[in-house]
Amino acid sequence: MLVVNAGSSSLKLTLIGARDETLAERELAAPQASIDQSELRSALDAGLGNADVVGHRIVHGGGLFREPVRIDEEVESALRQLVELAPLHQPKSIDALDAVTAALPDLPAVACFDTAFHATLPEAAATYALPSEWRTRWQLRRYGFHGLSHAWVARRVPELLGSAKASRIVSCHLGAGASLCAINEGRSIDTTMGFTPLEGLVMATRSGSVDPGMLLWLLERSDLSERALAHALEHEAGLLGLTGTADMREVLARAAGGDHAAQVALDIYLHRLLGGIGAMTASLQGIDALVFTGGVGEHAAQIREHAALALDFLGIAVDARRNRGLGREGEISAHRARVRTVVVRAREDLEIARQVRALFATS
Repeated sequence: MLVVNAGSSSLKLTLIGARDETLAERELAAPQASIDQSELRSALDAGLGNADVVGHRIVHGGGLFREPVRIDEEVESALRQLVELAPLHQPKSIDALDAVTAALPDLPAVACFDTAFHATLPEAAATYALPSEWRTRWQLRRYGFHGLSHAWVARRVPELLGSAKASRIVSCHLGAGASLCAINEGRSIDTTMGFTPLEGLVMATRSGSVDPGMLLWLLERSDLSERALAHALEHEAGLLGLTGTADMREVLARAAGGDHAAQVALDIYLHRLLGGIGAMTASLQGIDALVFTGGVGEHAAQIREHAALALDFLGIAVDARRNRGLGREGEISAHRARVRTVVVRAREDLEIARQVRALFATS
């Protein structure tokens, strides 16, 4: 199976075998415009094209797609109509779909959706306090994102912890984009992203949640256009806006070297992260496992350590040696901790593979 993952910072291509083994993989830089067809063709010719089926990560399924679906003309048309719900993210998914279909036209293709895992959000968590007419007319609700990653966490944590109870999980997907998810018995019941992937945590170049009144104030009193404002919130804010770099590794290094702006940015990042973890824990009415995944979650031991120290009151504590010496994934809890802390390698590709196999098994 060829898994195509068009993310905010890269285009990942992975060839998965029947036993979930990685047969080949390639990561291409996320294109600013359309995907370079010659570069894609080169990757496919290097072994990635030797597949029987293609599984695509699609960012937005709206209220229509809550399960994986075989892509045909009708489905593709519906996916294009959803672009207006995620105009800065959905086009990348569609562009990847178009490019791979053009290169491998004879292979069946399946769409797997980031929003689908959050279809189980209760009404209280999914609904904005907006006029009913607005919510109905424009499908205004909290959709949530990174669902494929959070779904993988829900499946992987019980495997890593064995018989240990972990029915209430707070999943922290921390990468270029970042979101938290409250997972109860394998189901999403709350998350930090909402109608768009802009809501919630401070991210690499995204602001996360800001006061909507402030944005209205800016539009009324500045020369900023709506397009310029949207671009800044998506591409010029977050860590980049605070420090001049979107790379958490550089922020951490500069903070350790005494750079004031980097230290303040790190404090802001952690403040929003800790508040989010607290909110997810409240939604779950407790926590059994705190999970870190994604580029920052997997590799930034300092972020995990800082978070655990601040969350000691919840029974969270990490073992410094296990935390610093961890490979790709595993438990890093201190022996005294009441809550298990786990690092999970992000494997959206395996979650997509699982969903594609399940679809064909039932069709």
